[in-house]
Amino acid sequence: MRRQLNIMDTPTSVDCGREVRFRRSFRTLMECIVPACCAFQQSETLSGDKDDCYSTVTGTFFGYRKGRISFCIQQDTKSTPILLLEFAVVTSYLAREMQYGLLRIALECSGRRGWGSLYKVPVWSMYCNGRKVGFAVRREMTANDAAVLKLMHSVSVGAGVLPKSGEDLDSDDDLMYLRASFDRVIGSPDSESFHMVNPVGSSGQELSVFLVRS
Repeated sequence: MRRQLNIMDTPTSVDCGREVRFRRSFRTLMECIVPACCAFQQSETLSGDKDDCYSTVTGTFFGYRKGRISFCIQQDTKSTPILLLEFAVVTSYLAREMQYGLLRIALECSGRRGWGSLYKVPVWSMYCNGRKVGFAVRREMTANDAAVLKLMHSVSVGAGVLPKSGEDLDSDDDLMYLRASFDRVIGSPDSESFHMVNPVGSSGQELSVFLVRS
């Protein structure tokens, strides 16, 4: 039995208090965009080198057109996801936002470092191109996730619709995906970002995901 999810199809309005909190986090967000230095040691890095501020990883967006979209980070296309998030927006909404050539997703959590690594934060407030659109939730990989990633294990860069199989054969919904290399930038222990690397010869699609603990 599938769980009933409250799907957000449109962005919600932003109240003044939360807008102020978002503006206060702008300085921290800038640390992601233009990191000043690497004078700290990150406890968990993808490359294994604790002094690295920069690395290249594989990022994948996937989800049914009418369902919530997920975002995962892997060292490469065949490795286990290091970070897997589910966004509270439907895949088609994010696809529409990307049509304009610029998509910046800011994920913000507040307060303590009790969870340690940013990858262990359970819930994030989510902003898409400056608009509050709900939340992002960290989750463990399911059997369905593993099956989807297995279908794409030979795809290093691409976007499209995955073939249907099993119980999805009778579904009228499409399983969409976008996969690319992302430059990972560590701004501080409380800020990290991922910037999509455009393939040679492609148009300039700007897509970035920011993790900010304010």
